[in-house]
Amino acid sequence: MDKLQKLQKLVIASNNAGKIAEINALLAPLAIQALSQSVFNVTEIDEPHLTFVENALAKARHASRCTKLPALADDSGICVAALNGAPGVHSARYAGEPKSDERNNQKLIEALKKQTNRNAYYYCVIVLVRHADDPQPIIVDGSWQGEIIDEQRGQGGFGYDPHFLLPELGKTSAELTAEQKNSMSHRGQALAQLVEILRAGKF
Repeated sequence: MDKLQKLQKLVIASNNAGKIAEINALLAPLAIQALSQSVFNVTEIDEPHLTFVENALAKARHASRCTKLPALADDSGICVAALNGAPGVHSARYAGEPKSDERNNQKLIEALKKQTNRNAYYYCVIVLVRHADDPQPIIVDGSWQGEIIDEQRGQGGFGYDPHFLLPELGKTSAELTAEQKNSMSHRGQALAQLVEILRAGKF
């Protein structure tokens, strides 16, 4: 537990308010102060890599290098079977710059117009580095299966949530409460693993 006590503050390598709120809610039991990189005027970096883990590592190292704090980064996206896994790592900028959830969703629905297979999954990888050059970062991941529907449903969440249907619940991700989403989502699964690692003092 001594190691856990040392981790009192970290920087989240993101400016996404929804993502930061989810991460803070799940880290709350550990009493870790998790601050957005925007608090430190850290700018976003390019995400040129082909895999989620490489992008997350790059973001975490950048935020840690700029702030001299331990840094947590997630890279996540939605992978659609009929589109060979797209948007994948390009989910946040699927429709180009500037980033826009609305335009991303419009492009996804258009791309699936003639497709009958609507299976998709959200994927998330989370990286926690102790310092910028950490040779052994903590890496956890999670996935969340669902289907893409044409019509938006729900007011919660962000990203592709209004179109991401959970067949077993008959609801989209955007129709869930924050607590429900955190308990089952790709990010919730990954963060639950991270919390257990930190509780065990393995940081």
